[in-house]
Amino acid sequence: MLFRTIRNSLRLIIIVYILFRNRAMFFWYGEPTIAKGKNLARALEQLGPTFIKLGQVISTRSDLIGQDIAFALTELQDRVPPFPTKIIHEIIAGQFGKPTSDIFASFEEKPAAAASIAQVHFATLPDGKQVAVKILRPNIEKHFAKDVALFYWLADVAEWWQPVLQRFKLQEVVKSFEDMITRELDLRFEASAAVQLKENTQYDENFYVPEIYWNYTSHRVLTIERVFGIPVNDIAAIKAAGFMPEKIVDIAAICFFKQVFRDGFFHADMHPGNIFILANGGIAVVDFGIMGRLDQRNRIYLAQILHGFLTEDYYNLAKVHFDAGFVPAHKSVDEFALALMAITKPIIGRKLSDISVAKLLGQLFTVAEAFEMEAQPQLLLLHKNMMLTEGVGRMLNPDINMWQVVEPLIEDWARENLGVKAKLKEKAGAAFSLLHHLPNLVNKADSLLAKVGDGGIKLHSETVTRMELQKQKFHRDWLVFAWGSLIVFAIIYFVK
Repeated sequence: MLFRTIRNSLRLIIIVYILFRNRAMFFWYGEPTIAKGKNLARALEQLGPTFIKLGQVISTRSDLIGQDIAFALTELQDRVPPFPTKIIHEIIAGQFGKPTSDIFASFEEKPAAAASIAQVHFATLPDGKQVAVKILRPNIEKHFAKDVALFYWLADVAEWWQPVLQRFKLQEVVKSFEDMITRELDLRFEASAAVQLKENTQYDENFYVPEIYWNYTSHRVLTIERVFGIPVNDIAAIKAAGFMPEKIVDIAAICFFKQVFRDGFFHADMHPGNIFILANGGIAVVDFGIMGRLDQRNRIYLAQILHGFLTEDYYNLAKVHFDAGFVPAHKSVDEFALALMAITKPIIGRKLSDISVAKLLGQLFTVAEAFEMEAQPQLLLLHKNMMLTEGVGRMLNPDINMWQVVEPLIEDWARENLGVKAKLKEKAGAAFSLLHHLPNLVNKADSLLAKVGDGGIKLHSETVTRMELQKQKFHRDWLVFAWGSLIVFAIIYFVK
């Protein structure tokens, strides 16, 4: 414990020193400028992949950090220094047991992109297909392990120093981050995620997921179909190609909605470097290292939240939080509803360009603290991607609220999944699950009574009599239950 404290304290000192050395402590003094933003970008690069990830996440949030800092941090997405060509060939040979020239018909040694975790090279397969080859950075696992250990320690220290922070579940947040990074550091997981997303969205118009080539994919190397398109942040090229930015916003919002609500599986790293506009005006996405999942319960909760905000039904919006157990029962639903109205009402119907999201977030944190609302780690990844997607939407057209685009879809989904029919389906599913196990329960009861009759188990005579009566009632109720369940099934699935 002492060694851990000393090691992480030294690491924290180094972090602060690097920030000061690069004049990147502008949040303590002075106004942010492009020059100071570049200083921060340089400091994050020196701090390593974990901190570069942080910079990538906030680079699309110009409303939070300012245009100058956001512009400077975009360099983190494309201009991270590449690792040497010799190491690239050593990794490929080590993964496939033969040199690069025996695997690919051609291989461009100059990287197409150098990101915080891996870098990408364009290549051609023996059959002529053009691909992108993603290769993990060397020793990347050690870098992340060191930083994750630091984050756990900082969470411990923060919760010890300020017990009120315990409601944010900092340890669980770090654990979620660690799990996400662990998956991202095995490119086979990314390949599988791409395949699942492609299968889920194969019939969706205007959305494309490139093909994975499994014969050329391993733990540290991923080979995927090369995407030819316009980067979503190249607004001039998009307009020159005849595409309307607001139409692209609509497509992005609808695709995001379908992934989250229909599938419960979504691309969770939608920064501009991962989105391309195809020749037909559709969207293609790349980089499937960070994916999110939401179970049905959390999807329903999210639908209720979004529906409540969009319809301005603040009482039901507040009640959802209480019913889910996110706000303690001793707090007032009415007061919580008023608090939600107070922070939401001023922004409803306004242009995104007129909304101070930073101010709104500050108000939300104040409300959360006042009502002892606990953080929900399972929703943090979704929230992060909503911020990224909104950032892309603002960049394409700051006058469009992309969440209002999907309001009708949310309402339809809510009616289907929150109405009487949905509740009947849920109860019928539970009933049939119980029905499936009932014969086994009956057999166990019969076996137990047989043992009692044979003298294998000694019970009082009155107990035996009551068990026999309960057995008879159990058989009778089971038949009633079975027929009733079949009737419910017929009503739900066959009656229109």
